Amino acid sequence: MPIIKILIKRAVTGDQTLDMNRSDFERAGCARKSGYKFTIEFKKGRVDNVIVGFPLASNLASVLLQDETIKNLFLKNDYQVSLNTKFQLTIKYTAADLPEDIAEPAEEVHA
Repeated sequence: MPIIKILIKRAVTGDQTLDMNRSDFERAGCARKSGYKFTIEFKKGRVDNVIVGFPLASNLASVLLQDETIKNLFLKNDYQVSLNTKFQLTIKYTAADLPEDIAEPAEEVHA
């Protein structure tokens, strides 16, 4: 968990990847030969996509949201956490959408 917390903090400057140990999944009794693949989107401090049917993803999301530091980061910024079939956990910072009035470029004023 401490490593994931560090990677979440660093993700603001670039995508972060953590190589997970396949044998850890096997010991926990949840490994499949094909591996796992899921994406969890965290927006405004909550899971923003459907992860039902993916117990590993649901459990990971719950554990992450129980950590106060991580929960605060998820409230301030949006992130995408995904696991690929090679057991690599990737954490991406995703910029929040700006309101339209802020996103529009200011008009130039000519004197």
